[in-house]
Amino acid sequence: MTYTAPPTGTRLIIPALRGLYATLHDSAETILRVVAGLALVTHGYPKIMNPFGATQMVEGLGFYPGVFWAPMLAATEFFGGILVAIGLLTRPASFAAMIVLAVTIYAHWVAMGQGYGGAEKSILWTAMFLYFAIRGGNRHSVDARLGKAF
Repeated sequence: MTYTAPPTGTRLIIPALRGLYATLHDSAETILRVVAGLALVTHGYPKIMNPFGATQMVEGLGFYPGVFWAPMLAATEFFGGILVAIGLLTRPASFAAMIVLAVTIYAHWVAMGQGYGGAEKSILWTAMFLYFAIRGGNRHSVDARLGKAF
């Protein structure tokens, strides 16, 4: 993905910054993708080490059988996070992460009764992964190096 300048009618308040914005656009997007992916990996790592340890939590949210869904959750967070971080199969990995995070919105807001305050981080994470599910990896991704994207 390349930097798209503001629409022709849009003038920057400081026009001299146009080159800086163009230069940093892909790098900033890459940093966000890598940080989001690695943060998801840190949530998935304990679950990968004990994939059935989250069984009660998953069943407590109404997902049965927990012995099926808990390893799916672990794999999505851990391996999906790695895929997003390196930019391989970025769209499907981000979509899977987005689904998991949408469930966490429900878990915090409804099941735990925490409302918006409890679900706020999950909402932000979901929006971030929605961005990458739509946008994909940029030129600093394995997808781009392979010349193929999902």
